[in-house]
Amino acid sequence: MSGLSHFDAKGDAHMVDVSDKAVTARIATAEGWVKMAPETFEIITDGRAKKGDVIGIARLAGIMGAKKTPELIPLCHPLPVTKVAVELIPDADLPGLRIEATVKTTGQTGVEMEALTAVSTAALTVYDMAKAVDKGMEIGGIRVILKDGGKSGRYEAK
Repeated sequence: MSGLSHFDAKGDAHMVDVSDKAVTARIATAEGWVKMAPETFEIITDGRAKKGDVIGIARLAGIMGAKKTPELIPLCHPLPVTKVAVELIPDADLPGLRIEATVKTTGQTGVEMEALTAVSTAALTVYDMAKAVDKGMEIGGIRVILKDGGKSGRYEAK
């Protein structure tokens, strides 16, 4: 079905068989952002949010999200995630937070979905923690910017 690996010859969804793939070191990095009102940005960066440390809690949520990816995305393989790093960088020009997540494993398939889930979960956590003061926050720009390992090799976003 047009080269989509999660569909069989009949067009039915299935989990890709990776049992014959080589075990290699794999890494993926994803990014995204949360735009907000300047006042919300100040509340978060000054540490004055009523729910607590928005950046610290969103970082932990992103890490947890990466580890839960196969429970959330139906056809993802459970992987032995060996590293998850999530950074939330304040950007006054946005205004908001830029989010970057890097995930590593040694396995038979990549960790792009884990990196994307980490960014998404962190962004949703920022929204949840600050929605009382800014329901108009915008989440966007979520994409893979680096993937390496496995037979398809290295990918870097331009």
